Amino acid sequence: MSDVPAAYQATKGSVLDVNKAFYDSLTQANTERELVATHTVPMRDGLAWTVPAGHVFRVKITDGPQVGDFNMWSLHNPRERMWASRTRQLQRAHVSTYDRLWSTLPYLRPMATIIDDTLADYGVDEEGGRVHDLLGTRCDPYVNRLLTGEDFDFHCHSNLVRAVEPYGLTELDVHDVLNIFQCTGLNSDDQYFMKACPADKGDYLEFFAEIDLLCAMSCCPGGDLSVDLWGENARDPLQTCNPLGVEVYRPKQELLANWRSPEYAPYKGRHGRRSPDVDWAARKQQGCC
Repeated sequence: MSDVPAAYQATKGSVLDVNKAFYDSLTQANTERELVATHTVPMRDGLAWTVPAGHVFRVKITDGPQVGDFNMWSLHNPRERMWASRTRQLQRAHVSTYDRLWSTLPYLRPMATIIDDTLADYGVDEEGGRVHDLLGTRCDPYVNRLLTGEDFDFHCHSNLVRAVEPYGLTELDVHDVLNIFQCTGLNSDDQYFMKACPADKGDYLEFFAEIDLLCAMSCCPGGDLSVDLWGENARDPLQTCNPLGVEVYRPKQELLANWRSPEYAPYKGRHGRRSPDVDWAARKQQGCC
């Protein structure tokens, strides 16, 4: 592994400098919490749900290994949505405890922070695989058509499209995903690979909602990804598919006494534009007016 330092590094007190003690205090191991909602994402289908700011939500394995493709928007402004590529730069390509999921420009703020992960110790396997992937994105019917010449409607992209329609969103709002429980990496040719999901019943990934959220997830039709989806050995992975569970918790309010939702990125510039007043003064000084 390379020991070249990360390009984006936190300075003390910046929004990248996570208060680990605060997030630890919100986990089930360290406090009692009120369960306020439960959801099941059906096998090979999608579901959307809301999470109020200051709440915790858990994505969990309920039956057996299963990958979930996850999207997230600001509940009140869906133009602000999870930005997978910037999260990959600011955090890492495979996220875990204390990593934050960031929103798109011009908002650029933490939308959710991971506070607990039963697979946090998975690390890097012998083939370079890691879990909770931001390298790749969702499967979709357009790529499937290119690779196979056939149409199939129930890819993760399509599942997410159907899931968000009741909230007034469309296919154009579906975006690059966090592949929860998915094990991936890059091979010696720098090509993306996927491995069988290492999660099993009882495993979970848990988030703290920094703002009011609309979340959506697809139970990947590829199931645990132990079966090839394309190529000569491809076959229907139906027997590897399972549902996923979601739980939403309200922490004790005293734990949130000093917490506030993060503000938008504080950039106040004009992207190099000059104000009309400045342009007028410059032209007058040059004798143009």
